[in-house]
Amino acid sequence: MDKQTITATSALRGSTTVPGDKSISHRAVMFGAIAHGRTTVSGFLDGEDCRQTIACFQKMGVAIHYDRNQGKVVIEGKGFEGLNEPSELLDVGNSGTTIRLMLGILVGQPYFSVVAGDESIAKRPMARITEPLRLMGAQIHGRRDGTYTPIAIPGREHPLTGIEYQLPVASAQVKSALLLAGLQAQGKTIVREEYRSRDHTERMLQAFGVNIDVSGNEVSVSGGQPLQARDVDVPGDISSAAFLLAAAAIVKGSDLRMTNVGVNPTRTGFIDALAAMGGDVTFENERVLSGEPVADIVVREKPLHAVTISGSLIPRLIDEIPVFAVIATQAKGRTVIKDAAELKFKETNRIDATASQLRQMGANVQATEDGLIIEGPTTLTGAEVSSFNDHRIGMAFTIAGLIAKEETTIHGAQASAVSFPKFYKTLRLLSE
Repeated sequence: MDKQTITATSALRGSTTVPGDKSISHRAVMFGAIAHGRTTVSGFLDGEDCRQTIACFQKMGVAIHYDRNQGKVVIEGKGFEGLNEPSELLDVGNSGTTIRLMLGILVGQPYFSVVAGDESIAKRPMARITEPLRLMGAQIHGRRDGTYTPIAIPGREHPLTGIEYQLPVASAQVKSALLLAGLQAQGKTIVREEYRSRDHTERMLQAFGVNIDVSGNEVSVSGGQPLQARDVDVPGDISSAAFLLAAAAIVKGSDLRMTNVGVNPTRTGFIDALAAMGGDVTFENERVLSGEPVADIVVREKPLHAVTISGSLIPRLIDEIPVFAVIATQAKGRTVIKDAAELKFKETNRIDATASQLRQMGANVQATEDGLIIEGPTTLTGAEVSSFNDHRIGMAFTIAGLIAKEETTIHGAQASAVSFPKFYKTLRLLSE
């Protein structure tokens, strides 16, 4: 499936589910591996990135059984001290979450390890992780002094030391890596951010028995605390749901329900932004599942108006900005997205990729240093567009194709398998 041809569709109607949350699936495997006892994960995302996380911990001697048909993973945890020296490269594929969180685990280990990934990972900056880890006493080597992969960790000679660290940019991945290193360090590790990033790590560490303090935008943890295994139920991924939400919000006459979706408030920025545009979106059947808030989300098509999004909202919808930009082409007025320079350091430069592909389809859009300016509403025209091997770019322009005149061809459509393996099948079912 290297390309998909998309044509304008009729209303999306009915009820559906979305794949398990990618962030929670990654963490459930990692925390299960470093916990003591058996962890069973239900609703696991069968995506390429999450399978890389399983493979990496299997290389460190962790027994993990994955039943793909049931979406269930059973992990026989060994504790931090039970991980073995890998005999080969730890290959994270395209997964930034895997490499960044795993570095926080590996720097506390006494053995040698090397971590690398694909061409995209090789271009993504690692200094934001390696620099604070070095402040804790970690030994790290790598290309351009640890700025890029491959990253080699010779094994700690002395115990790590807890630090106080202010994140230059709100990042759940950096925060999580420091907390995981902090659990293996002497003393307390304190991490502060200007704006609060997603908090799945904090919630799950608490569920695994770790005493962790959260106060506003500050998180702290004391070293030496063991994790105790527990079962994890993974809710549907709101970042995957966002593509269906976007489609239903702009395809005339749509009325769509998505069940059992995670609605963690650090992840619902897309919903808030859509509501601010006048979108008709509501939560029903709200509940808590394995420490995470969950709900059914109902969205109906409705005329939209432009908004400005910035500041503390950005970390809460950073992954959804490409598809939000597609929605903005249909909103009346000028939509401004700013404070989102972090988009340059994803699987591709998502600011430039979004702007260039939207212009291919006739949109009036300008890329800025830290975001996008979009004038709407605009009638989109089908075009040949590229995913740049980035799942969120490919899926965003699939949604654009649903409202475009003429056909849209998505090259590199197979990238959707990273987070939403049945994305195209789901869209077809909802528009039949």
